[in-house]
Amino acid sequence: MSTTPPPVDDLGERDLRVGAPKAAAAGLPGVLAGLGHARRQLGASRSAKTFLKLNQPDGFDCPGCAWPDPNHTSSFEFCENGMKAIAEEATVRRVDAAFFARHDVDDLARRSDWWLGQQGRLTEPMHRAEGDRHYRPISWDDAFGVVADALAASGDPDRAVFYTSGRTSNEAAFLYQLFVRKLGTNNLPDCSNMCHESSGVALTQAIGIGKGSVTLDDVHEAELIVVVGQNPGTNHPRMLTALEEAKRRGAAIVAVNPLPEAGLIRFKNPQRPTGVLGRGTELADEFVQVKVGADLALFQWWNRRLVELDDERGGTVLDHAFLAERCEGADELVAHLRGLDADELLAATGVDAGTAERVAQLLAGRDRIIVCWAMGITQHRQAVPTIREIANTVLLRGSIGRPGSGLCPVRGHSNVQGDRTMGIYEKPAEAFLDALAAEFGFAPPREPGHDTVDSIGAMDRGEVDVFFALGGNFLAAAPDTEVTARALGRCALTVQVSTKLNRSHVVGGRASLILPCLGRTERDVVGGVPQKVTVEDSMSMVHASVGTLEPASPHLRSEVAIVAGLARRVLGPDDDVPWEELAADHGAIRDRIEAVVPGFTAFNERIEIPGGFALPHPPRDAREFRTPDGRAHLACNRFEPEAVPAGRLLLQTIRSHDQFNTTIYGLDDRYRGIHQGRRVLFAHADDLHELGFVDGEVVDVVSEWRDEPDRRAERFRLVAYDVARGTCAAYFPEANVLVPLGSVAEQSNTPTSKAVVVRLERPTA
Repeated sequence: MSTTPPPVDDLGERDLRVGAPKAAAAGLPGVLAGLGHARRQLGASRSAKTFLKLNQPDGFDCPGCAWPDPNHTSSFEFCENGMKAIAEEATVRRVDAAFFARHDVDDLARRSDWWLGQQGRLTEPMHRAEGDRHYRPISWDDAFGVVADALAASGDPDRAVFYTSGRTSNEAAFLYQLFVRKLGTNNLPDCSNMCHESSGVALTQAIGIGKGSVTLDDVHEAELIVVVGQNPGTNHPRMLTALEEAKRRGAAIVAVNPLPEAGLIRFKNPQRPTGVLGRGTELADEFVQVKVGADLALFQWWNRRLVELDDERGGTVLDHAFLAERCEGADELVAHLRGLDADELLAATGVDAGTAERVAQLLAGRDRIIVCWAMGITQHRQAVPTIREIANTVLLRGSIGRPGSGLCPVRGHSNVQGDRTMGIYEKPAEAFLDALAAEFGFAPPREPGHDTVDSIGAMDRGEVDVFFALGGNFLAAAPDTEVTARALGRCALTVQVSTKLNRSHVVGGRASLILPCLGRTERDVVGGVPQKVTVEDSMSMVHASVGTLEPASPHLRSEVAIVAGLARRVLGPDDDVPWEELAADHGAIRDRIEAVVPGFTAFNERIEIPGGFALPHPPRDAREFRTPDGRAHLACNRFEPEAVPAGRLLLQTIRSHDQFNTTIYGLDDRYRGIHQGRRVLFAHADDLHELGFVDGEVVDVVSEWRDEPDRRAERFRLVAYDVARGTCAAYFPEANVLVPLGSVAEQSNTPTSKAVVVRLERPTA
């Protein structure tokens, strides 16, 4: 099979090497990197069998990013990081009872996140009793009993928290929220709270729906695409193919980011000869190097300039007819923009006037405009007003509800948007609860529950007894790592439904459970009948996913089976939801979804269509805005720059190319020139010089927030890099310890992982 065993010891940072960053993404190096990872985890024959079913109509959806699938014209609808994600899940490495007998939780806690993930697939339920330092095997029935007993001992459903990862299927998510609400709480935090919650809040205010308004065809047909606070070459690599197609058709592309990213400089498409042997395609026509947290000022400058250009060109730049017919607040916004100091705005961004003006001319001269963004925008204190200002740009130009135009928040996990559609939300809409009550005959709770940040605070105050996570790696994903670890430790029981070992398994409650589940790649057969699940991508397309591989262990259960089995045990034999029937037939779950969630008419029939179907989106489909007054809303926003004292930098956390969210595939970030290490801090050479440090020096990074004690991340190597002046960057989860729990985006309560004030100190030892 030609696989390699998992690492025996952590490499640490002793072999860290720093080289020159790359100026192109993908190409032959990307193919070789993906194949190498697959060979180490799967072997050649298993790799071929697996990848030919990836993102195919009769196969399984990639468990990585949420970028939509094209029309399946190729057998190779995957990218380098998709190959890594699949290799990690379909690995032949195993973590069994003997592994846990060799390693107690103290030993595991000393290991790196990379080492933990590389050990392989979990194979059977494991339980660590209070006072025990080892996980030990437990039967499924007994595991459900442990959870049921803990919930019963608590006596209050609001003293339990039920977290969800974006990789959970629609079917499992729907059953999960049903179980939790039948239990009696809306404590349903999810990973959206930490990433695109700001997008949902802002878009709902602006256009009446918290989802993006574009399709993949729109991206292909756009005349101008502005990519803001996003690194698609690492986080959504298949997006580069769509950008290349748009470029081929004549689109201009603008990249707005504090760091230059290889994927937006040049794309070497591995499915084209010019991508493998040639120079590839230059993507970004303009690189706008904005300071961290200043995107609001930048878009206000552009919008002010659009108003000026409209004056100069006789009212032909702003879409006055659309603004009058469909929008509210246009006159107020124009007056507000005229009153802003353009020089102050531009100075705050760090962008030179020539670059800003060229982009303004593109915005004024191109009609089919799409603005895409990701967590570089959503994780600031002013994330919501920033996204509202982006919406202002699109609405002023009338670039919504017509081909090649719209607003495009690019989601992370492959079904994070679907989970929210299925009701995974701590503040559910009344209409959703009414439909749930009508379908299942019970009175769901109406009071809002805890989101992620509030859940951590409640756990830390001793107000939560049971923490249950359906997927994900909560500890590594959450902010303020030490506080989150302490909070989890104050729970009586923590439960993780997982495919692989991660940090959350080794730093848990007084007692903890690991419940191993099937992966997206594996066959789920119930009573001899193969089951399928569904997912929703970033562009509201819903399609089926069917695993094809033999499960990693006969003891694994699907997420659907785990939720249904737990619900029956906790709610008792008299609960009238047919949990067993739903677990045995995923189609029956889809029938219930159809009855509760708008847009899922003929759900089971439509997922048989290759590529699936699109959910309704009124602004996209008909320029209809489901706001209280039925109109899109432009907003007058006020830019408030972050206060960064002298001698400090503003930190943003970022991903390495060898990771997806908290999953660490390897220790390289070849696009940025980093090899065999992750504890690095990217900063401008001039900033390092002014602060009295040099490239290659090892420092402690210390964050400062209000009057709280400092937070410290030890021993990071400084890397002189082309980042915006006054800013720096470091990888998460290693840098999450620096993000204060209380520092959140206004309205969305999302942690401000892209706006952390830090100072550098030389280690004392």
